[in-house]
Amino acid sequence: MSELGEVPKPMPVEFAAEAPVTGKVRLDAAWGSTEGDEDLTAASTTVGKSDGQIFKQQYKQWNGELNPRWMRNWAILRHHLLGIFKKGHRPWGIPIRLYLLVVFVASLSDVGMTLVSGLIGDSGLHSVWGVSRDNLYAHVLGFFPRNMLYYPVVAALLVGGVISEDRQHGTSALYFSRPITRFDYVAMKFISVAMIQGILILVTLALYYFAEIATMGRGWAWIIDTFPLFLATVFSALLLIFTYTSIGLSLSSVSNGKFFPGIALLSIILGTKVLAFISSNLFDREILYLLSPYDCLAHVGQAIIGTQPTYDQYSWTWSLASLVAMNGIALYVLSTRVSSMEVTRE
Repeated sequence: MSELGEVPKPMPVEFAAEAPVTGKVRLDAAWGSTEGDEDLTAASTTVGKSDGQIFKQQYKQWNGELNPRWMRNWAILRHHLLGIFKKGHRPWGIPIRLYLLVVFVASLSDVGMTLVSGLIGDSGLHSVWGVSRDNLYAHVLGFFPRNMLYYPVVAALLVGGVISEDRQHGTSALYFSRPITRFDYVAMKFISVAMIQGILILVTLALYYFAEIATMGRGWAWIIDTFPLFLATVFSALLLIFTYTSIGLSLSSVSNGKFFPGIALLSIILGTKVLAFISSNLFDREILYLLSPYDCLAHVGQAIIGTQPTYDQYSWTWSLASLVAMNGIALYVLSTRVSSMEVTRE
């Protein structure tokens, strides 16, 4: 009783935790508009009678118009390719960008020497750096420094996380939840890596050839004589790019990190080269050269370009067969691993 003799009224219950347990579901709308709250209350009453089911989730088919196939593939291609030059795409690291720039400038060394020899008119300097069979071969398939410090390292840096990071971070869920086939996924990844290598190899090769024409004033007769050599060198460069990319992506597809694919690619290219060289000097046997991607490419390139061969114990067709086997195994591993990728994080 209060001092005035009145019976105090019970305090209103503001929170559900203060209410007595009655075994019934209580649902309060703290904030809301005057539209739709009535339906919510009615739905909550029905839900309360269905053993605690809070909501019902329904999936509706999307009937919108999809982008064409080429546009979806272009989105994957530019994600990897334009990330080298601008932000907003695949985040290539600053050290990788700097190394690619250094390799591009270093690959233009013979272009610079050709320009210098043409400007000063030194025939002796031009005979060393001018366009010829041996110099065209050396521009793409020379061991030092191009296939020791430049192109294998570039391929290792590019393929490191192209596919392995999709497995590690679950990016495959983003790809395969869209109408993207596994073939398009692999093809765009392959073309992205190959195009970056092509900028370093094929663009510098073309600049080297056209620098000779511009500085030395070559006529149509010289162009007709040397253009088949240039095309043969381009084909050899495409074979090198395809081989390095297929082996690198197959290694990236079996890994969950970017370190293993790069190191493994360098080990395969340079390790087999050194092992075959040691075996050839100690035992006078060149059979191990068939296990080296670089030596097989060099042997086939010598036959295509027509320069002096350095492999005497077997025909270049064996090297070609070995290259076909290497690329076949690499593409098989790549396709198998990509086909097993799930749309969830592995």
